[in-house]
Amino acid sequence: MNRQIPLAERMRPRKLEDFIGQKHLVGPEGVVRRIVAQKLLPSMLFWGPPGVGKTTLAQLVAVATNRPFHILSAIQAGVKDIREVIGKGGGLFPPVLFIDEIHRFNKGQQDALLAAVEKGQLTLIGATTENPSFEVNAALLSRCQVYILESLAEADLLELLHRAMREDEYLKTRQIELAETNGLLHLSGGDARKLLNLFELVTDAHPENPLSITDELVYDSAQQHMARYDKSGEQHYDIVSAFIKSMRGSDPNAAVYYLARMVVAGEDPAFIARRMLILASEDIGNANPTAMILAKSCMEAVNMLGYPESRIILSQTAIYLATSPKSNAAYLAIDKAIDLVQKTGDQSVPLHLRNAPTKLMKEIGYGKHYQYAHDHPGNFIAQEFLPESLSGTRIFEPGQNPREKEMREQLKRWWQDKYGY
Repeated sequence: MNRQIPLAERMRPRKLEDFIGQKHLVGPEGVVRRIVAQKLLPSMLFWGPPGVGKTTLAQLVAVATNRPFHILSAIQAGVKDIREVIGKGGGLFPPVLFIDEIHRFNKGQQDALLAAVEKGQLTLIGATTENPSFEVNAALLSRCQVYILESLAEADLLELLHRAMREDEYLKTRQIELAETNGLLHLSGGDARKLLNLFELVTDAHPENPLSITDELVYDSAQQHMARYDKSGEQHYDIVSAFIKSMRGSDPNAAVYYLARMVVAGEDPAFIARRMLILASEDIGNANPTAMILAKSCMEAVNMLGYPESRIILSQTAIYLATSPKSNAAYLAIDKAIDLVQKTGDQSVPLHLRNAPTKLMKEIGYGKHYQYAHDHPGNFIAQEFLPESLSGTRIFEPGQNPREKEMREQLKRWWQDKYGY
């Protein structure tokens, strides 16, 4: 036994029957179990939080179907590495290439994977903690089966601990009692790898026999080793929430502080950039339309650069958004419009606004009396655009900032008293 190998790695299951959790995939009726039984192996994406078995399941599937297995990390690998795997071949079956954190691959890297998958040169299994419909290009996504891995239940985590004490060559020589488990479960945040590494940390720090593990013992042992920011737990959402609220509240100091918390913890820069793009529309909107342009450019730059350079782009964008004038008028307007549609149903579109592609439609009045705005002074002519029953309904309420105050005045000039601006 090599104790230099972490406990989480020593306890990695060697066959599918030993896999803990994800019964909907690997249970007796699980879809992955059925695929393996038939010796079929399509390209797949495993989507789920950290430490739920994505890498392990990929390895077990490859072993069970007798496929050569290769692992690449999207953080470090490039197109050259993909080509090297293809060049190795796979004999009767194409090799399985497992890409960890596939959402970090840029378009060029994903395109290289797509070409290999299409030609049958490899079977792709990708792992991602991010929604693949946002992070994986549509062509590659359409050629992969997406399977969702769920957070491990408390019973699964406890089973992992008991198996480690029962089967690990070192731990089974110890007399260990799990007197309390809340500390282990809380600090691991549902991450099996983190749970086993934490358990090993505690047992190594206390070599005495017998050893009774209590919550106090766990917290004391972990204090100097465990970061409070947990990308899959409550602290993650607290930090993200504080980051967004600091920008919304126009405090660049707090915004950059919480950004640094995420950067230090290794948060995916694409996730941070995406949150800022949402804020640029939801909380700034037309008070400063340039904010959305900058946030979109930030997303593109982050995908090109990666860490550590992208931290500067993220900081610049966070400061710009925090110091921009704020408006949630567009956000409120669309929600109000959706609510109106749900309450009033399908109202008839006024005849003069309807499309008239056929002679019959023209004869019954479709498009008749429509007035083309550009034919009138100032490119405006007052006419009815809403359904008759909703005429005069004000949905958009401009915010109290200079740009939207100008919008309000312009709307008054155009529509007079129609909408009450």
